Amino acid sequence: MASSPCGNTNFDSGLEIKTRSVEQTLIPLVSQITTLINHKDKPNKSERTLAAIHRVGQAVSVAVGRFVAVGEAIASENQELKDEMGQACFEARRAGDAIAQLTDAGSPFPSQSEGCGTLFNDRTGMVKAARLLLSSVTKVLVLADRIVIKQIITSRNKVLVTLDHLERVSTFQEFVQIFSQFGNEMVEFAHLTGDRQNDLKDEKKKARMAAARAVLEKCTMMLLTASKTCLRHPDCESARINKDAVFQRMRCALEQVIEIVTEARSCGENKILPASIYNGIKDFKSNVECLRENLYTLSPQSMGGQLEALVERTEDFTDSAYTSHEQRQAILGQCQLARQDTQQLVHAWVEAQSVHAKEATEGMEVAILKTCQSLNDLRRELHKVTVCRTTDLLKVHGEHLPLRALKAAGAEGNLEAVAEYSRTLTEQKEQLVETCRLLCHVSGTEPLEITCIHAEETFHVIGPQIISAAQTLALHPSSKIAKENLEVFCEAWESQLCDMALLLREINDVFEEKRSYLSLPKAGKHTANLKTAKAVKLDAEEQSSMAKLGLELRLLSSDVETEVEKWEEQEHDIVRQSQSLASMAYNMYLFTRGEGLLKTTLDLFHQAEVLSEEGLQLCSSFRTFSTQLVDEDKSVVMTEMEKVVAFCQQLQMGGKTPVQGKTATFQKVDSSIQATRGILTVVLYLLPFCNKLNKKYKSERSSLGSPQDWRERQDAPTPVKEEGALHIKNSNSFGVKCLEQHIAGLNILESK
Repeated sequence: MASSPCGNTNFDSGLEIKTRSVEQTLIPLVSQITTLINHKDKPNKSERTLAAIHRVGQAVSVAVGRFVAVGEAIASENQELKDEMGQACFEARRAGDAIAQLTDAGSPFPSQSEGCGTLFNDRTGMVKAARLLLSSVTKVLVLADRIVIKQIITSRNKVLVTLDHLERVSTFQEFVQIFSQFGNEMVEFAHLTGDRQNDLKDEKKKARMAAARAVLEKCTMMLLTASKTCLRHPDCESARINKDAVFQRMRCALEQVIEIVTEARSCGENKILPASIYNGIKDFKSNVECLRENLYTLSPQSMGGQLEALVERTEDFTDSAYTSHEQRQAILGQCQLARQDTQQLVHAWVEAQSVHAKEATEGMEVAILKTCQSLNDLRRELHKVTVCRTTDLLKVHGEHLPLRALKAAGAEGNLEAVAEYSRTLTEQKEQLVETCRLLCHVSGTEPLEITCIHAEETFHVIGPQIISAAQTLALHPSSKIAKENLEVFCEAWESQLCDMALLLREINDVFEEKRSYLSLPKAGKHTANLKTAKAVKLDAEEQSSMAKLGLELRLLSSDVETEVEKWEEQEHDIVRQSQSLASMAYNMYLFTRGEGLLKTTLDLFHQAEVLSEEGLQLCSSFRTFSTQLVDEDKSVVMTEMEKVVAFCQQLQMGGKTPVQGKTATFQKVDSSIQATRGILTVVLYLLPFCNKLNKKYKSERSSLGSPQDWRERQDAPTPVKEEGALHIKNSNSFGVKCLEQHIAGLNILESK
């Protein structure tokens, strides 16, 4: 009860706190109220404590008085809020006075033995006053926040009016005058929306605000050159189309900003965030893991249906004309494995239900682990395909050949060449739009999904605008304004490509962060079933017993490292994952000597679980590798791989089994290291075998004139981060200096 008025964000007022500024303003007040309420729970208080409570109560009352005075001043200046604000201020003042009274037991501070301490023990009254105070203060702050929203709306309305005037101007002189006003209004709007964006608590709203402001930033310069071109060539249809598209996009972006700050329903959260494969996998895994707690919440039939809906979304990858045959087969193979593992889970699930089991059986537990692993493998494959494709696309488009060709053809007045290169640019636009959709599927966070959607929309819109600008230049090849206009749109396209490279890096960072999370021993996932275990170190006798087994592990890890060095493709998944296994096994060897990073048995068990997960990922890579082999070779790889799977599952099941006592703990250590040794032994056999086959098949395919090496993994270049390219949320103005330069140069328009 004592914490309830402080722990609820809405403070029983039905008001949701949506900005950081309101939240930060409330924190000191919540802290002081919590102090007062907690002291009510203490039956005996010294005079020093009573004096401290008195001071806190008086400080709260004085602070509330000042706060209310500001609120009342705001109410007097904003008639539409006068009644609500007045009522909230009245309640805040009343609550502040009540707290002052409840913390004032007399003059100066009588002891409880004199019978005057009853007010200090009125805990119910204090809680009631605290609730009223927090509720009313929150309401005052939220009402004051409406003033900020009103300022943004007013600023937007001014921009819209001036935008309408700009669209209708017919002379350069009038345009210069109105655009100067428009520039000043856009700067004001930029500052207001930038502050609001930084103040928002909801990361999705911040990302959507950043996207809208990016459109306004780029469109401001496009509007300038498109309008100049239209004024210079008033009878040119392509110039008019180009200009109309810019005005339309600016109006849409302005409207989106208002929808975000006012939370209008028309903005459509569901519409802006289509279902991504990442979220689908996340939800499906959540349902699968929930079976450990309850076998009867879902039906086995619904599980199969959910998986099929998830697999259907992968058609965005497999149906694409730009997805290679090898990539398509790898994705379809992972989908089939996910189906098989899910079917095994459903079978084990139905069996458990038939015997009225209260919790997941051992067979179900194994099936749950395999299903989750196959889903992780599917996500990793989709991520790899997307990164490879995006990287290749950025390499090709980084040369900007169609843009250069369009500029040259336009300057020569060659309409046929402009039409030809426009078709090339349209094809590239479609590739980029589709790739943005794939990035959205694997982005990993909702803000990044929104950024992907923004990138998709930008390419979709700017492509035709470049074409209309090029057509205008081809019709008027001597026009400096038409040439400048085409240059501005081409720069916007190039800028979006830079943004896409940064977006790819951010998505990669999120993916790697989530993957590396599993490699760190943490409370939660790996320790959920180890709460009763005690972290201990091996004593000298136990280290001596483990010495031989530890030495074997050391030798095996060294041999694995030697074998992976023989692979030509050091970035191959099999190489990378085998190196990871060897590294973790070496840490376990050091543990047997009382050295290294693993200090206690719990550290060792954590490491064993992480190693088992990496081992299962390696099995997935071996399985993918085997799809390229003939039946005899494939059978060898699959047979050995199943041994690794068995050892990994042994490690995972052992990790979930709590142990108590020195003997049981030592036996679990021994079992973990034995299973790890088994994994490395099989991997050490498979590495040279697969390396030999890899070289053989690459040689055969090369002799057939294959356009690409067999299962070649392409390196993704690290894109150069340009200041302000993607993180527009850190900018509070729309290229103000650049805009001012253009305004200053408007007086020489006629000379052009």
